Amino acid sequence: MRTHALAFTLLATTLFSAVSHAGTTLDRVMKTGVLHNVIVNDYPPFGFIDDHNQLAGFDVDVAKAVAQRMGVKLEVTAPGWETIIGGNWRGRWDTCICSMTPNVERAKVLNFVAPYYSSPAVLVVNKKDERIKSAADLSNKKVGIGMGSSYEAYLQKTLVIPGTKPIAFPFDNVQAIPSDEEVAFQNLALGPGVRLDAIVSDLATANARIKRNPVFKIVAELYAEPNWVATDKGDAEWDKKVADTIKSLRDDGTLAKISQHWLGEDITKEAP
Repeated sequence: MRTHALAFTLLATTLFSAVSHAGTTLDRVMKTGVLHNVIVNDYPPFGFIDDHNQLAGFDVDVAKAVAQRMGVKLEVTAPGWETIIGGNWRGRWDTCICSMTPNVERAKVLNFVAPYYSSPAVLVVNKKDERIKSAADLSNKKVGIGMGSSYEAYLQKTLVIPGTKPIAFPFDNVQAIPSDEEVAFQNLALGPGVRLDAIVSDLATANARIKRNPVFKIVAELYAEPNWVATDKGDAEWDKKVADTIKSLRDDGTLAKISQHWLGEDITKEAP
């Protein structure tokens, strides 16, 4: 297990442990033969609605692989980010393979059981913009971020990702504007400073947006952003089952193949 993974696991266990009713979720999944996973449906290439009006993307394919390895069927829903990160799922969903970065607040209501990819947070601007070249240029600027995302905490200078290096915040008085990320990119496309000056997003997501509409450019990588499979509190046996399954999918190259398909590179490797 990589260093930040171990550190995060120990932190979550020490600070945010909950009474465990071992086996409740695991028993339900095995009895019904169905794994219920949640994703975000406006976050291509990780999760989105395709031309056939179906949920698709990297996260969907990872969830399919997890379900197949467990010998169960998969059902995928997109209930909304705020609902997902609120925890207390009450048995409605079993996993969030949904590009979630662990932080201290989320660990109070969810368990983070296995890292499955890492892609850095980046700063995106309109390609006509010559004012913003790094995070230090964000002071007094309007910056779009996904609602409820870790990027909002970053701009508020409160983001802590357990087990990773301290994050630098070289800016002041940033006006963070949370919205649907699709809307944020539409607003940035109008021109520098028209509605937004910049966006903080994920590297892979930003690259996908740029491929679709080359009006944007990435000007800086901001911080490392590990993404973990999350579960609701309460079932240590289920958490172990999920973690073991993710490990087996990494070990046999399945995660790498899914990553190559959607991203053209392997972002699922564990750091040394």
